[in-house]
Amino acid sequence: MPTRVYLDWNATTPLRPEALAAILAAYDLIGNPSSVHAEGRDARRLVEEARATLAASVGAQPRNVVFTSSGTEANALALAPGLRSPSGGPVERLLVSAVEHASVLSGGRFPSDKLGLIEVTRSGVVDLDRIRALLKDGPPALVSIMAANNETGALQPVAEAASLVHEAGGLLHVDAIQALGKMPFDINSIGADLATFSAHKIGGPKGVGAVVMRDGINGLEPVLRGGGQELNRRAGTENVAGIAGFGAAVKAALEALPEDASRMASLRDLLENGLRGIAGATIFAEDTSRLPNTVLFTAPSLKAETAVIGFDLEGVAVSSGSACSSGKVQPSHVLSAMGYDPAVAQGAVRLSLGWSTEPDDINRALEAWRKLGNTLLKG
Repeated sequence: MPTRVYLDWNATTPLRPEALAAILAAYDLIGNPSSVHAEGRDARRLVEEARATLAASVGAQPRNVVFTSSGTEANALALAPGLRSPSGGPVERLLVSAVEHASVLSGGRFPSDKLGLIEVTRSGVVDLDRIRALLKDGPPALVSIMAANNETGALQPVAEAASLVHEAGGLLHVDAIQALGKMPFDINSIGADLATFSAHKIGGPKGVGAVVMRDGINGLEPVLRGGGQELNRRAGTENVAGIAGFGAAVKAALEALPEDASRMASLRDLLENGLRGIAGATIFAEDTSRLPNTVLFTAPSLKAETAVIGFDLEGVAVSSGSACSSGKVQPSHVLSAMGYDPAVAQGAVRLSLGWSTEPDDINRALEAWRKLGNTLLKG
């Protein structure tokens, strides 16, 4: 029986060998990282090594890294009323782009009447003029713009947005969960005040995320209260094994980044060229800069749920969008925000590649789509 082809890397990734080794080593430790004895100090050392690794990888200081249980929790922690910069007062409202992940669109801890939506272009890129107008029309804002979209792969102009936000006395949060390990990311060079990450998107374990802040950001109130873990920013005993795996995955991903990104881009282009020649497939956001591994496409009259099942039966794992909502029969909110008709948005299929994707995987995906196109789109 042929080996299955996995092309859903934006949903989650295989565990890197380096991460697995770090996790297993951590499970041999018995100490609580908050304990002062030798066993506790051994566990604490693993947490702090991972903290330093993540901080160095994104241009931050270790004291500004807060580990969480997931990217969703990280976003909830970061989207906090009362955040303030060294020179400004607290932010009073939240502005988010219309193509954000559901955990950002929910508004974090801001009330609904303090939440504003930033429109995007037909290519799925945030409208900077709209940001400028919204910032002028109200008090200082926390603005949340993802570095790269999880469905289309479109890269957002976060550095340009940061300039506008800071001029207006606000702060910028960047959901960098899809960007880390696929493109260079430095919190200072792009002007982000807060950024969020998730371990399982880069070859780490599921169930670990992080908020990273630049120096001088104050007012981050915990979501979980209790003990003083994570410098009083997130209560609860740290997931030592998961955090150790996160650190190992970050290190491995960043070391392999240039080569992996170049190879994935070549395979993505091969995939897209093949898709265009079959059943009239259309690639979304193809006219803008995108992640090197992401393809979102559709074809006339295609139903995504049917296509995903068809690919699965052919031994190819793909998705119809964000993993947290792909089981729901509803149009992609990303494509709806880009101005596509609901019927088109319901037919979007995402294929996302990773470090172990091979040319044969692309060929098998194209062969599966050729069979499906002939079957699903007849008439």
